[in-house]
Order: sequence, then C-alpha cells, then structure tokens
Amino acid sequence: MKLGNLSPPQGATSKKKRLGIGLGSGKGKTAGKGHKGQRARSGSKRKVGFEGGQTPLHRRLPKVGFNNPFRVTYQIVNLDDLACREFSGEITPEVLKDAGLIASTKRPVKILGRGEISVPLQIRVQAISAAAEKKVLAAGGDVESQTD
Repeated sequence: MKLGNLSPPQGATSKKKRLGIGLGSGKGKTAGKGHKGQRARSGSKRKVGFEGGQTPLHRRLPKVGFNNPFRVTYQIVNLDDLACREFSGEITPEVLKDAGLIASTKRPVKILGRGEISVPLQIRVQAISAAAEKKVLAAGGDVESQTD
C-alpha cells in the first residue's frame, strides 16, 4: 500500500454541486442563496468573529495576564538523574546536553536535590538548590554556580 494508492470508501464522497443560476442548474433561480441580503450578493464575505455589528466576543472578554519578558526559565536536572547516569568528574551544561538531560546549552541549567549521590562531582552550572549543593558537598564534590 502506498500513499498515492489510497482512496476513500465507496459513497464517502460526492462531487461538488456546480452552482449556476437558472432553472436548469438543479438549484433553482437563486442558486441556494435565498432572496437578496448580504449573503446573496457576489463577493460576500464577513471577517472572522464578526457578529453583525454587536461587540465581538474577543472584545467583550477582559484582558488577562502578563508575560514578563525578563523571566528566566531554567532547565531542571535532579541529582538522581546524575546518579543513574554514573557521571564522574566535571559536570557542565555541555556534558548534560550530550547525555540527553537538557535540550539546549543556551538556556540556563539548575540542579535540584531530588535523589541521593555518592560519587564526588564537580558541578559547573548556572544555578543549584541549597539541598542539592549540600548533598554534593557531603559526597566530597565541588559546586560552582552563577547564583553564588
């Protein structure tokens, strides 16, 4: 089976009715458009959301929220993620990206304290929680973060 060989089942589609004005067209004299009015005219179209002059819904609803352009969103890595990968030596954002724990080295990384760690690690990231720092130092490691 190939994509080009697929077709809908029998009776699922029908040919589009060609609208012509006149008695021989199969749609009568007004071609299914009724009598007069905006929708009967040629080229008739209304903007999306137009409600006939009534204030549209998108203008009746209140403005909500605020997007802070200076918000810093960290990529989160927990200690148990580091422990199960059996890292040793220096941990940097590049090492974490190669291991698949973060998506990008351009966004800041924060280490959180979930889990336990027994191997001494040298961690060099943008931020680390107090609990994670305490556990790394207890395991004999070293921590350097930009939040210090």
